[in-house]
This record gives sequence, structure tokens and C-alpha cells, in this order.
Amino acid sequence: MDKSTKFGVILLNLGTPDEPTPAAVRRYLAEFLWDKRVVDAPRWIWWFVLNCIILRFRPGKVAKLYASIWEKQGSPLMYYTQELAKQLESALTESYGQSIPVVPAMTYGNPSITAASKRFREENIQKLIVLPLYPQFSATTTAAGFDALAKQLKPCPDLPEILFVRDYHDHPLYIEALKQSVESVRENQSECDKLIMSFHGIPLRYHRQGDPYPIECATTSKLLAEALNLEQGQWMQTFQSIFGREEWLKPYTDATLAELPKQGVKHLQIMCPGFAVDCLETLEEIQEENKEIFMEAGGESFTYIPCLNDSESHVSLLKQLVETKAKAFQ
Repeated sequence: MDKSTKFGVILLNLGTPDEPTPAAVRRYLAEFLWDKRVVDAPRWIWWFVLNCIILRFRPGKVAKLYASIWEKQGSPLMYYTQELAKQLESALTESYGQSIPVVPAMTYGNPSITAASKRFREENIQKLIVLPLYPQFSATTTAAGFDALAKQLKPCPDLPEILFVRDYHDHPLYIEALKQSVESVRENQSECDKLIMSFHGIPLRYHRQGDPYPIECATTSKLLAEALNLEQGQWMQTFQSIFGREEWLKPYTDATLAELPKQGVKHLQIMCPGFAVDCLETLEEIQEENKEIFMEAGGESFTYIPCLNDSESHVSLLKQLVETKAKAFQ
């Protein structure tokens, strides 16, 4: 790439409340759950359910869950996304010999895509790479981020040249980073009857309508199992974070963990390869709720393997994803 070609990077994640309070959670859920990519129910029915039921009763409960994982730096998802942006910017700037700004942005909440877009316009950066922190593509996450970006750029009289990273579910550096995270845990804890790879679920209907997400999850799981030299009975893929009464992708993580001890699985290791950084769904749902389910069902040891977060291997992966895309700017 020509060293004189300047571009910027938007590091995109889902979002998080500004603070662990019912009011902040209500604002966040109102924006997140109103997105038709996330919930595609008829608007008039969903408006009533969302505003008259969910947003009246759920924010208080969810706020307590956020409070249980909140750190002095704030939300883990926010903190790790910001740290990744800083480290990626430093790595790219060193590689290209010039400042390559990397700006974190959230599809829902703050810091917003609007703020990120405004910064690049003010700096007259006309070439952008958008890197969503979703290894596996889904219309509910990756496409929703694309929609949000397009909406913010719609009123702009002059659009930048944009390259969008669709997914990296089978990228060799991604699989290697996941492998390293498992091996680092197993250096200190070798006893493990089964490794669970738990991904965020989506309604089964979404997949039947064409969302390729479960196919890409399966590819990630298979490649990681092969990299770790695991036999078929030594690992399993599940789906978590089920919401509502509709059938979602199966098997469900919580139901699986309740049954495994009865099948002789007493020592469990679990990871969430679909999450780039730790968040409510990994730290509270998996590390706390699902651990309790497994242990109460007769499990003897439960080890959660953290997400890639701001690890060196994660930064190296993101750097290569950006550099590969940036070649198109030549």
C-alpha cells in the first residue's frame, strides 16, 4: 500500500448501557430491541410488548446483572473495545509509518457511530475500514451495524470510500488465537472431560430465512477442535442467551450443562468464541449463572476461558484484517 494513502478504522461493537442503572439500561434496551434486525415481529405488536411490558419490568433486573460485572473502568465490553482500538491504532501507525486513527463505535448507545463518522469528516479522512467485532456474520449483529452506519451517512453530501469486514470466522489467526487461549488455561488445569464452545443464539427461523450464522459457528468450532487435536466426544457446540418463547438454535447451553453431569462429565471447560470481548453474556450468564447450573447438577469443576479481549494475539488478528482490506485503497 502507498504509505501516503491515509485511512481510518471504525472498530464496531454491539453496545452497552452507559451505567448499571435501570434508567440507562432502559435507554439501551429501547434502542437495541427496537431494531428490526434483532426482533422482526410486526411493529405494532412489538411496540406494545416492548414499551408496556419489557421496558417496564426488565431494566431493573438487568441493571443488577450489569452491576455484578461492572468494573471501575466501566462496562467490560466498553473497556476492552476501547483498549483494542488503542492497541490496534498503535500497531497500524507503526506498520504504516503514519497515524492511522482507530475509533471505537457502538451500534447501540455510546460512543456512537455518529460521533465516529463526524470525527473522520472533521479530519477529512475519505477512506474508511469498518471492522465489526463479530467473528461470525449474522444479520442480527454485523448487518445491523452496517445499517446503523448507512443511516448515519445518509444525510452526508459527500460519502467516504468504505470497506467492510464481513466476518473472520475461519481466519487462521483467529483460530490460532482461540487455540492459544485454551492452551494457556490447560497449562494450569489439565483435567477436562469436555470443552464447550458456547455461541450467542438466534431464532431458528432467522437461519431458515437465510442467515448463515450457525454455519459459520460450526466451521469455527470444527477448525478449533482440529487445531486442539480434540476427538468428537471431547468437545461440543451450544447456543446461549435465549430470549422469548420462539425456538432458537440448539442445543441450548444452559439445558446442556444441566444434563452433562448425568452423562459423566464432571470437569468442564467452556468458552465463547463468538464474543470478541467479555461482556454481560460471558461474565454473568456463563461464568456465574451457567456455572451454578452445572455445579448444582453434579459437576465438580467449571472453568470459563476468557474471550480474546485485548490480548496480543487478538490485536495481531485485527491488524491483519485491516491491512488485507487496506490493499484495496492502493
